[in-house]
Amino acid sequence: MKLNDILERIDVKEVKGNLDTDILDITSDSRQINEKTLFVAVAGTKVDGHTFIDDVVKKGAVAVVCEHLPETLSENVCYVKLEDTADGLGKIASAFYGYPSEKLTLSGVTGTNGKTTTATLLYKLFRKLGFKAGLLSTVENYVDEKVYPTHNTTPDPITINKLLAEMVEVGCEYCFMEVSSHSVVQKRISGLKFKLGIFSNITLDHLDYHKTFKEYIKAKKLFFDNLPKDAFALTNTDDKNGSVMVQNTKAEVKTYGLRGFTDFKASILECGFEGMLLNICGKEMWTFLPGTFNAYNILAVYSSAVLLGQKPEEVLTELSSLHSVKGRFDIVNIAKITAIVDYAHTPDALENVLNTIDDIRAASKSTSTLITVCGCGGDRDKSKRPIMAQLACKLSDKVILTSDNPRTENPEAILDDMFAGLNTTDLAKVVRISDRKSAIQTACMMAKEGDIILIAGKGHENYQEINGVRHHFDDKEIVSGQLQLLIK
Repeated sequence: MKLNDILERIDVKEVKGNLDTDILDITSDSRQINEKTLFVAVAGTKVDGHTFIDDVVKKGAVAVVCEHLPETLSENVCYVKLEDTADGLGKIASAFYGYPSEKLTLSGVTGTNGKTTTATLLYKLFRKLGFKAGLLSTVENYVDEKVYPTHNTTPDPITINKLLAEMVEVGCEYCFMEVSSHSVVQKRISGLKFKLGIFSNITLDHLDYHKTFKEYIKAKKLFFDNLPKDAFALTNTDDKNGSVMVQNTKAEVKTYGLRGFTDFKASILECGFEGMLLNICGKEMWTFLPGTFNAYNILAVYSSAVLLGQKPEEVLTELSSLHSVKGRFDIVNIAKITAIVDYAHTPDALENVLNTIDDIRAASKSTSTLITVCGCGGDRDKSKRPIMAQLACKLSDKVILTSDNPRTENPEAILDDMFAGLNTTDLAKVVRISDRKSAIQTACMMAKEGDIILIAGKGHENYQEINGVRHHFDDKEIVSGQLQLLIK
């Protein structure tokens, strides 16, 4: 592809060199320079790509896109100056791969909680409805049936467009993706054309990155600000910031919720561990996903499918056959003990899961004991640590505080932060075990027939990150194995 074709829709400030250059590859990683590569220098959170321009030229890059030109220019390289290379990278990737988002119906889900469940259920639903579809999510990426591992909630712009192009190539009509606040601020979704934007909720999270809750809200809102006028903006008006998200969008606004007047409304009729009965827009449906938070997820999926032109009756029928997403209220029943593995790693998510368990216990008049195992991640927002410990104690009978992904932090220091939020009453029900495997095993040994164990924080993850190294670790695998031992 010619460089001038790649830059066709981009506002170029200055050019030094030949725009008629052939480009076979694009990258923003100075370690990945191949034959006839275009290198985009982006100033990241830790590394500035501009410092590697001389290196990539020596390695054979034929074009460099940057915000400021280097002092020494190579006569064999075309240098292109842009105002914002982070924004430009997405647009360059989109052009290089043939603008794939314009050839798909692309939907993005953003919010603190519910992104993975909503995006994954939409992907599964549309495949059930007979369409080829793709998924970009925290758990896994799918190009129709083909699975790719994932490293970030929202991939980098080049990976996104490469996957979207593959979806187009295999005949996918739809793609559903999670849109993280980081990806919006870092402009990883620049150049993408969305048909639908979905807002789930917003609560305390990622303040290690955004610094303030106001900036976090602003990042989420920016996604909707940039939606085109021929798109839909679907927002949860039960969240107090739901209307804020869409107040400046050009897209057509639609609302959903369980309270008040909305375009799409649902109510919970019955709820148990095995699922719940919902009334959605006047029609009843059964879902295998329990809890108020899942009622919102299911309603968001239903609303999205209808906005994308699907028949309500068919949507409800297929939606009722779908099961929970891995690591989201993932239930293990062994030795007459119910273990629940959930990704809840924010105060709001933990509270939602614990309240769901409490509601189900109350409805069944159960006298079971709830044992909660949870921790907090290292090198992340410290402000939520004491809050999560408080919530675990408030809404559980017994609590084991432990490690999550400590990363480069001392696990004991993380636990100290969690314990700082506890009072004397809380401390009476808490056990401190920094080793996560031992904590889960202890919870299983504490449980009696009929009891419930919640293991929160890691969900689908099959690793534990300690000092930069990922070790195999699977909460569901460990709790299942330990409960099996109780049978023997």
